[in-house]
Amino acid sequence: MKRITSAIIAIAFSALSNSYAQEVPSTSSIDNLLINGNNEKVIDTCRQILSADSLNPEIWFKMGLAYQNLIADDKSFDCFSRSSELAPENKRYNFMFAKACINKGKNKQAKSLLEELSARDSMNWSYAYYLTNIYMQEGKYDDCIRIYTRFYDRDTTNYTILDKTGFAMLREGDFYSAIDVYNKSMVLNDKNTSAIKNLSYLYASTFRADTAIKLLTRATEIDPSDMDIYVRRAALYYATHNNKRALNDYLKVLASGDSTVLYLKRAGIGYTNNLQPKEAITYLLKAYQIDSSDYETSGYLARCYFDTKNAAKSVYFYKREIKILTPVNQQMGLATVMLAEALKTDGRYSEAIDTYLSATKMTPDINLYMNIGNLYDEKLGDMPNAIKYYELFLKNIRNASKNFETEYVGKVEKRVEYLKEKLKPALKGKKITIN
Repeated sequence: MKRITSAIIAIAFSALSNSYAQEVPSTSSIDNLLINGNNEKVIDTCRQILSADSLNPEIWFKMGLAYQNLIADDKSFDCFSRSSELAPENKRYNFMFAKACINKGKNKQAKSLLEELSARDSMNWSYAYYLTNIYMQEGKYDDCIRIYTRFYDRDTTNYTILDKTGFAMLREGDFYSAIDVYNKSMVLNDKNTSAIKNLSYLYASTFRADTAIKLLTRATEIDPSDMDIYVRRAALYYATHNNKRALNDYLKVLASGDSTVLYLKRAGIGYTNNLQPKEAITYLLKAYQIDSSDYETSGYLARCYFDTKNAAKSVYFYKREIKILTPVNQQMGLATVMLAEALKTDGRYSEAIDTYLSATKMTPDINLYMNIGNLYDEKLGDMPNAIKYYELFLKNIRNASKNFETEYVGKVEKRVEYLKEKLKPALKGKKITIN
């Protein structure tokens, strides 16, 4: 009886298994659905399979691909994470999960996965590409260069690897090595405008602006539609005071539809320096309408209106320039005073005095004269100069914005009288020079 029952159960189980196999699609049919873009059907199918087999990493992976195609990043991330967790030895799952981590900003987790993958297959460029991107963001330029060198040693005709190596050296600040690498790249592909741009930057940064300009001029011949080349060349012309050529490049960029305020302003400056104030005003006003807080724009507008005999507008924009610069000047004055205080604390009294004197040109604070007088008096023993600056303090009290107590002023006056009395013997028959 038991044998009959077991046989019946086995037959029933076999029938159910065959029925389930007929109802659940194979992974190949899921692949066909993915190829045809039927992502919703893929997801439904995968869910059906996972309801009976939740530990199937391939099905989690396929569902992750479908969610990715539907730009459901959170759900695709969860699916790829699950497939990688269930099959940690599978490079395909781990790589896709690493890319999902990068998309979610989880670079630390992605880096760990990619480093492990690269250790298993050091010549897989896909792994190296994403890993070096993370290293670049972390400032690990030497690690990038080491990886790039490994690939370049295998293929010395690969100018893309040279470009990446050169860029890592550029970011590291090793400009001369970067120049050598980019020049090697240019030998392999002299029409690579991306390399030309970086190489021109390197030459400009190593005080070879003329060479940089020549490179960019060559780039305009290769791709005359790339406005970024003209922007870079215009900036170099502008920096080297070649106003006419800078103006021509900025006008070309503006004509392309780019209304960046910097380009408008510099076009206006170019016309100003080319003695064309009317034309300059057109561009400077456009720049001013976008950014009215730029003191330089207001200054050039004031100058151009003055040159075109429009005194009223010239006055307006000069006042505007002064208004913008006033807080900057005040902040500069405060920073200068603090520098003088630091120098005084460090015992560098002569430097402190020079710095206080610089501050007097930026701030009306008459206490600066007292500070200078005190240094001459107490630290340097220079009575003539101490008297001079104490008296400057006393002379400016009436116009000072701050009220000083009568007792304090009286003490300063007494100190001046004391120093003068003490100085009298030294003055007999001598001419004292005061700084």
